[in-house]
Amino acid sequence: MNMDHNDRLIRLRYALDLKNSEVEDIFSYGGVEISRPDISKLLTKTDEEDDENYIPCSSHMYQSFLNGLIVFKRGKQEGQPDQPPMTQEHPNNILLKKVKIALSLTTDDIIEVLDLAGVTITKGELGALLRKEGHKNYKECGDRYARNFLKGLAIKYRG
Repeated sequence: MNMDHNDRLIRLRYALDLKNSEVEDIFSYGGVEISRPDISKLLTKTDEEDDENYIPCSSHMYQSFLNGLIVFKRGKQEGQPDQPPMTQEHPNNILLKKVKIALSLTTDDIIEVLDLAGVTITKGELGALLRKEGHKNYKECGDRYARNFLKGLAIKYRG
């Protein structure tokens, strides 16, 4: 099954042990106002797209959350625009890059996190996932790496 934005948010929230109030703050830092009841609907797994207890996470909301996570973890950068421009890159590549920044992870840290989840990756392979789309060595990050990255974060941060 392919991961969608809701699935990525659910897994990231779990991995970093974020409370709904923190999720609300993170969205706010990212420029999206969302109510606490709507956060619950956003973070609900469902197979029913028309379920009234489900809100699909748009690409804009997803990227705003990741941008807000950076502010939440590292603080507001003086002289920086409030919101970086939205990108059309693959959502898993965006996830890797933004979480790397938010948690101040090095390439070695990411390799270690993936290793905790049982995935071996070389620095070269990881570098290709962290490249800008359009770079000759850019590689799209598949769901397997994203899932295992989030699983490794859960092991690292939740024990």
